[in-house]
Amino acid sequence: MYILETNNFVKRYNKVNVLNNLNIHVKKGSIYGLIGKNGSGKTTLIRIITGLTTPTSGDFSIYGINGKSPDIIKSREKIGAIIETPAVFSDMTAKDNLIIQSSIVGKKNLNNLDEILKLVGLENTHNKKVKNFSLGMKQRLGIAIALINNPDFLILDEPINGLDPEGIIEVRELILNLNKEQNITILISSHYLDELAKVATNYGFLDKGKIIEEISNQELLEKVKHKFVIKVNNKKDFLKYFKEKNINYELNKDNTINIYEQDNLAKFITTLTNNNLIVEEAHEFNETLENYYMNLIGGNK
Repeated sequence: MYILETNNFVKRYNKVNVLNNLNIHVKKGSIYGLIGKNGSGKTTLIRIITGLTTPTSGDFSIYGINGKSPDIIKSREKIGAIIETPAVFSDMTAKDNLIIQSSIVGKKNLNNLDEILKLVGLENTHNKKVKNFSLGMKQRLGIAIALINNPDFLILDEPINGLDPEGIIEVRELILNLNKEQNITILISSHYLDELAKVATNYGFLDKGKIIEEISNQELLEKVKHKFVIKVNNKKDFLKYFKEKNINYELNKDNTINIYEQDNLAKFITTLTNNNLIVEEAHEFNETLENYYMNLIGGNK
């Protein structure tokens, strides 16, 4: 089931398409990493989903409810979101912030506020004012505010922007806990790609207002995992040897061979040579998520 789905989304400002026939599919239970450069349309998409603006054309659905239906308001009640910087009152405590925000959204039952503070690791802040919080604590307070209505779907726009390493770890662990323990589907917009790779189960790569690829984390790992790529003359003898030695390999369309689970390229080539298997060319690849994304958008320019 898709919690969020868009169909040929277009958002135009001053005759310029910020979103350009964008299609995105966020599965229930996933942590969806939305990856794109600044200006690629990430925040515009989030603003439309949360009802802060409307698309120029195309449509979308949340929990299967079309965005043009009056019932979309009820669907949006299941969404919690932080868009850009969390709005907090610096001279108040964390709990007072939750009380004020509850009032703003019309929530009358305040019995779960202590539970929310515990969930985000702020239960021991007591009378400490937010202005004395670290950036990581402020970000976790922002997430707590987004959790006031017990959402099923949480949208975080650049949640670790500006955080120090400790703050990044705190937010990362909170995201994983919310997803695994609280069963909350999470959409994260971020340009910290290697950090995003530690939590995401699915990715959408955004460039020039368009999703150019959607891929699961498992599929991505297969593409970016460490490998040697060798070019050989007598492919048949090599494949026979790899099968005999249980070497993990993959034959490419250009007749090069990917070799996996081998640590030392020079040692591997020497072993092949000692078995009368001569390699013409050999290259080592250990691609990061960032490199994968840059190569992906490089092919779309």
